[in-house]
Order: sequence, then structure tokens, then C-alpha cells
Amino acid sequence: MGLIKIFSGEEILAVTLKERLEESDINVVIRDNNQANVLPSIQIAKAVELFIQEVDFGKANPIIEEFRLTI
Repeated sequence: MGLIKIFSGEEILAVTLKERLEESDINVVIRDNNQANVLPSIQIAKAVELFIQEVDFGKANPIIEEFRLTI
């Protein structure tokens, strides 16, 4: 089994969802491709992506759906 992407968007929203999932013992991998720290002159923010293990999707789906209804 592998990783599946469950979210792509603003960092603040990604961190909030990540915290909610981790409260339910679901491990989350976060991928942030923003280069602002490396190249401060670049102001283009790329989406932050969250991934979970496929086997955790059944447990995570209700949390993800509840989160989507609040944003």
C-alpha cells in the first residue's frame, strides 16, 4: 500500500487538518514545495499537500469530510 493525497491548499488549512488527523492516530505526511525560505525574493506560494497511508483512508475520511464542510 502507498500514500494517497488527501489535501492540497493553503498551509494554515493543511496544518489544521493534519492536527485533526493526528488526534485520531493517523500519520500524515506533509509536502511543502514553497521556496520562500531559500529564495526570499520569490513570493509565489505553492499549495501544501497532505498524504496518508491508503489503509488509513477509511478512518480518515469522516474527519476529512467534516473539515471540508467547515472551510
